[in-house]
Amino acid sequence: MLGALALGYALGLLPSAEIVARRVGRGALDLRSAGSGNPGAMNAYRLLGRRAGVIVALADVAKGVAACTAGRAVAGTNGGHTAGVGAVAAHCYPVSRGRRGGIGAATSFGQCLATFPVFAPVDAALAIGVARLPGLRRPAAAALLVSSTCWVAAGGLWWRRRLPNLWGPEPTGALPLANAATAAVIASRALVLLRRRSGAVGDVG
Repeated sequence: MLGALALGYALGLLPSAEIVARRVGRGALDLRSAGSGNPGAMNAYRLLGRRAGVIVALADVAKGVAACTAGRAVAGTNGGHTAGVGAVAAHCYPVSRGRRGGIGAATSFGQCLATFPVFAPVDAALAIGVARLPGLRRPAAAALLVSSTCWVAAGGLWWRRRLPNLWGPEPTGALPLANAATAAVIASRALVLLRRRSGAVGDVG
């Protein structure tokens, strides 16, 4: 499992937002010090435009998918779950960049696509739906909270009832455990960004 975790972490270190910022912003923009300070898709969208934001989001999702796929190849189902958690941890706390990463929502969605694909459409619908509710002070934070909570709960339900999982692995106890671990990493990073800069949790990425 340690090998799968390390592999997932290594894949999660890909600095997709920085690469896009260098190409689009010609090296003049550091997403960690501009806008919300979050090197993620939403900050890239706000500062560099829609195309840049979409590219960053897709790249971050791909990191999660790639990590889980690679982890499953080297260590089976549990390896896939472990590598997914590692990829999100690397995105949120990259040792190569002083542990200053993004919130990890897009990478965790990639983990969901690879390990719990039957829930992926629900996850996306919940996040988008909650974020669009009127009157929320921090809509993205609320969306993360609701979608993460449901993701963990659904993982437990699918495991206990052995429900079908599309192209994903057969649900085991590792599914809700990995979902909970990823949700905890994302929550901790969101809190760090919230303390650092008001409104930082308005970003997802």
